[in-house]
Amino acid sequence: MNGILIIVIAVIVFVAVIIIVEYNSLVVLRNRVDNQSAQVDLQLKRRAELIPNLIEIVKGYAKFEKSTLTNIAQLRSKVMNSGNTSEACAADAKLGRVCSQVLALGESYPELKANTNFLKLQEELSETENKIVMARQFYNDIITKYNTAVQVFPKSVVAGIFGFKRKELLEISHSEREPIKLDSNTFQF
Repeated sequence: MNGILIIVIAVIVFVAVIIIVEYNSLVVLRNRVDNQSAQVDLQLKRRAELIPNLIEIVKGYAKFEKSTLTNIAQLRSKVMNSGNTSEACAADAKLGRVCSQVLALGESYPELKANTNFLKLQEELSETENKIVMARQFYNDIITKYNTAVQVFPKSVVAGIFGFKRKELLEISHSEREPIKLDSNTFQF
């Protein structure tokens, strides 16, 4: 009888250890997802903060169409005040397209292109764009690891017990896949 009791206790301890280890690994992955979501938001907000400086310099050389400036301000506000990463990314996609149009302005105006402040901000914006791409990529990588952990056995059992749910990947919108086009109505000089 003592042998059976020892085996039962050993099995219970073994199962408890597995549950604890799997739960802790899921918590680590969930925290990494949350951290990377914050990193994506940080890069989006960094871009949104650079834009007013870039616009002020560009305005010194060109007169923007009022709706373009209003659009940029509204999109920047949406990025800065978004409730979650998905909302921020959606607003950021639109903002990115408008930023690209502003940066393309430098191609048309050599005196603007030669302006040191414009070049510095353009460089910072370009660097930020690269950081956003990398942050999104890392976010999707960590989401994939998390989702895989939530779906594979035995973690799936622990995930179900403790309420770990699958998370959505960041995907680009159809409009982000299209090339940026400038036309005569984009800016008014």
